[in-house]
Amino acid sequence: MDEQMFCFQCEQAAHCTACTGKAGVCGKSADTAAAQDRLTGALISYASQLIGEGRAPAPEQALLLMEGLFTTITNVNFNNETILQIKNDIEKEKAAVSTTHFADYDMAELWRAGEDVRSLKSLILFGLKGMAAYAYHARALGKTDPVVNRYFYEALAALGEEKSPDDLLKLVLKTGEVNLACMALLDAANTEAYGDPVPVTVPLTIEKGPFIVVSGHDLHDLKLLLEQTEGKGINIYTHSEMLPAHGYPELKGQLWHRMAEPADRVPQYPGAHSVYHQLPDAGAAKLLRPGVHYLGGLLPGDPPHRRGQGFYAGH
Repeated sequence: MDEQMFCFQCEQAAHCTACTGKAGVCGKSADTAAAQDRLTGALISYASQLIGEGRAPAPEQALLLMEGLFTTITNVNFNNETILQIKNDIEKEKAAVSTTHFADYDMAELWRAGEDVRSLKSLILFGLKGMAAYAYHARALGKTDPVVNRYFYEALAALGEEKSPDDLLKLVLKTGEVNLACMALLDAANTEAYGDPVPVTVPLTIEKGPFIVVSGHDLHDLKLLLEQTEGKGINIYTHSEMLPAHGYPELKGQLWHRMAEPADRVPQYPGAHSVYHQLPDAGAAKLLRPGVHYLGGLLPGDPPHRRGQGFYAGH
């Protein structure tokens, strides 16, 4: 394979086939694509090791699988250091599980496979990545499902094995079945926390003053942000995937929506940005300056971070 990268996770894939040059259409570099592939290969190896030891994943092991899969969704994280950190965490876990060495799976084997095998394995892999995002968000609200957790490592391990198209098709269908259960889990988590969503008229008003625009899917992060900016004169706007937040009774009435940002107010930047889940100083002068910010830069020390939204602050 002469390509500098191979990525066809999203609908933006070059020529409707795959991004193979120095960077993808989304802006992801070949280096980051390679880092994501190495992390995915480590996840497959780790899952195979757990099955080889006859273990079901403990909650913290299931979380590590979720975090790794979530991180490798096509444009969720372009930070090579974060990707490497999670891979190192997996290597430490592999060493703790047993002394038997399980080499990381080489993702080039999947990308070079015959068309049917590559397509079917990719469907499984991409389905697992989406499911990891659902499960991660549900877990943030206290909801987990051992069946979903177990399927992560069963399906990941299968990706590293030689299987016929017929066997892989069965796994594709199983992935869809478990994915549906995971979506129900997230729906239960969201509705129990924020109420049953109802049709609403979404305000498109642009208010004067400092603001934060939030995208992504994590309603928990959004709720924390609303609480931590309350009474500080900072307006919160949803964008893109966060639009459904307006329908939840516990969230509606506190948000505006920006269907499209004026080009001179939102910088063009590739990829998502990490959001820290603590924002005690939301009114900090630094935050009030327009631009894309890492919330970690506003807080002293090294606060814990969660996978989540990118955001833009300005006024």
